[in-house]
Amino acid sequence: MNDFRADSGYGAIAQVESYWEGLRGNRLLPKRSEIDPRGIEMALEYSFVLERIAPGMARLRIAGSHLGDLMGMEVRGMPLTSFIAPSGRRALGDTLEDVFQRPAICELELIGESGFGKPDLEARMLLLPLKSDLGDVSRVLGCLVSKGDMGRKPRRFEIAKTTMRAIEAPATTPKPVHVVEAEKLGNQIAGLAEDAALFKPRAKSSTPQRTSRADVPYLRLVKNDD
Repeated sequence: MNDFRADSGYGAIAQVESYWEGLRGNRLLPKRSEIDPRGIEMALEYSFVLERIAPGMARLRIAGSHLGDLMGMEVRGMPLTSFIAPSGRRALGDTLEDVFQRPAICELELIGESGFGKPDLEARMLLLPLKSDLGDVSRVLGCLVSKGDMGRKPRRFEIAKTTMRAIEAPATTPKPVHVVEAEKLGNQIAGLAEDAALFKPRAKSSTPQRTSRADVPYLRLVKNDD
């Protein structure tokens, strides 16, 4: 899938998803605070971060320059639906809720609105859910790449296709066979071991005891004049 995106001119989307996958590791989702712009440097102008503000609504907290070029203005603080034609905004709202609530990965195929001064334009949008520092799924790392002449601004898009993909936490790596066998052997040895004998001190007597001199070994000097 990533190779296809790169060959078709959507390499930035492949890079952002690969970065997100690497960041989450064995977890279900990465955190928003873990995003480092240097990790997606080649795709930074197409990338954005969303914040969920209400059911079906999310606004742009961070947006690359490509998004501003499409709209002809600064887009930070604007809802994501600003990039979508009015007829498709409800569908996008439902899609956003799926991304946040399931959570899920979403990829949208977009077609630019046609009209005077608006030549053919197509785009792809990727939405990847993130956890906030509080642990709730209320952020999205996204990427929007368009192909074609932007023409007159702003450019909005119709949704041609929506693809949702469920997210599953990667399976943990199984222990090597030799490690498992060693652990089993250790458990068997531990099971056969006898309990250690407890140390019992001799009972103390109230009457002091004295050691007889006869009980004490000694050396005797033997003199032989021969």
